[in-house]
Amino acid sequence: MRITFTLSLLTILFTNSVFSQSDKIGTSQKFDEVITYINRLYVDDVDAEELTNTAIVALLEKLDPHSTFIPKKEVSGANERINGNFVGVGIRFQILKDTLMVVATISGGPSEKIGLLAGDQIVTIAQNNVAGIGLQNSQVREKLLGDKGSKVEVTIKRKNVAKPLNFTITRDVIPVHSVDAAYMVTKETGYIKLNTFSRSSHEEVREGIKKLKALGMKNLIFDLQGNGGGLLYTAKDIADEFLSDDKLIVYSKGRVQPRIDLNSEKKGLFEKGKLILLTDEYSASASEIMSGAVQDWDRGLIVGRRTFGKGLVQRPIDLSDGSQIRLTIARYYTPSGRFIQKSYDDADEYHKDLLNRYENGEFMNQDSIKFPDSLKHTTLIKERTVYGGGGIMPDFFVSLDTNGISDYYSSIIRGGHFNAFTLSYVNNNRKQLEEKYPEFSDFKKEFKVSEELIEELAAYAEKADSTLTFDEEGYRESETQLKLRIKAIFAQNLWGYEEFYEIYNESNEILQRAIEIIESKEYNKAGLE
Repeated sequence: MRITFTLSLLTILFTNSVFSQSDKIGTSQKFDEVITYINRLYVDDVDAEELTNTAIVALLEKLDPHSTFIPKKEVSGANERINGNFVGVGIRFQILKDTLMVVATISGGPSEKIGLLAGDQIVTIAQNNVAGIGLQNSQVREKLLGDKGSKVEVTIKRKNVAKPLNFTITRDVIPVHSVDAAYMVTKETGYIKLNTFSRSSHEEVREGIKKLKALGMKNLIFDLQGNGGGLLYTAKDIADEFLSDDKLIVYSKGRVQPRIDLNSEKKGLFEKGKLILLTDEYSASASEIMSGAVQDWDRGLIVGRRTFGKGLVQRPIDLSDGSQIRLTIARYYTPSGRFIQKSYDDADEYHKDLLNRYENGEFMNQDSIKFPDSLKHTTLIKERTVYGGGGIMPDFFVSLDTNGISDYYSSIIRGGHFNAFTLSYVNNNRKQLEEKYPEFSDFKKEFKVSEELIEELAAYAEKADSTLTFDEEGYRESETQLKLRIKAIFAQNLWGYEEFYEIYNESNEILQRAIEIIESKEYNKAGLE
């Protein structure tokens, strides 16, 4: 097999003006020579595509940690969260004991419209058996995704129905929601949880704010914990909902790209009122753009832990074979001029940064975080001290709470036994639960996790893994957390993600601290108003 390379990416990079003319000729010639010798002399046949992809990955890794290559077969999946939708059948699924289970149907989606139900077991897809064959999540996606308007036949087994049921599902555009929850945490304080910054996120946030204002919201807690970012322009648009007048939100510039300023430009839905953003060490990129703008303009407070520290902007570039690169083209800066990208001179240390933070005690104690004076900046209204380099520092630090996390609890969660048990329990008792708790408010107020239910979970886990014998001490250490998680997952399987968060957020230390800051005089003492 002769190797034929698609050199579009290499040509772009090697002929760019960053190289001198002699470098361009020499580099391209050198690469061609290597390929020629592999074709002529290498001992074995090679996979040309794999070799090309490996060369591209190695090339990009030399640039920075966030310039990446996405193979053709992964492009669609990689873009789903950014685009805010995909084409499919509209179900949330889980593989339970080698069985493909429908956890929920997406509201308004094709599966819901034709009558699929939560708890249905899919046994064939396109007349091919998918039960008991070691099915993987990626294989399910391949079988169920497709072009809009195309059809796929499924056979399902339904509880209390003797014969298998056949359905033909017409694939359609399925929204990927980025607002997981929008509800009132107190009488006057609303809460919005955003998991990414996609093309649909701005409108989702607007709808969430409108909903909460109709319920009497005067204060807002906006949760960016675990939000790894997304689209820069979406971050700008959401920040614009909180910032008045013509305020700079973010600016970016690079070697080729001139400075570009993004400013607030319209009347936002929540320009007045107490505002708190929640962050942690996984809040990155677009989350940091939004947090930096709110903090720099003294519009709101940041509560939680130092953010990830990603200040680089990537542009998606489609390659000729359908693959894609995301190439860093600029650095972005907060309104006060902060560049919050952490150092990536040492690639290994960069990837171990969060582990190093944990081992250095930063997650437990704010005093463990040290920034040199050279990174000091001041906010634009109140002239409070803030820092660049290595993320956004919160105004109120909340340590990582590891209490109640025993080895027994962790083993049940990590092994997948917890999710499998809760899904199985709800499916086996769905009718009884729905009859007893017709509304979520009834469930939230009245449902209690019994000791008998805990015993069932322990027996289920031990049957799946004989090393997981019941640990009384470990259970008592994690009892509160375990029972809260069971109740939250039950709510998710019966209703949805918002109901999950409404229950599980009782253990969200950062959120509870934010509520405390708003309810007490601490917010006012911060001097923002």
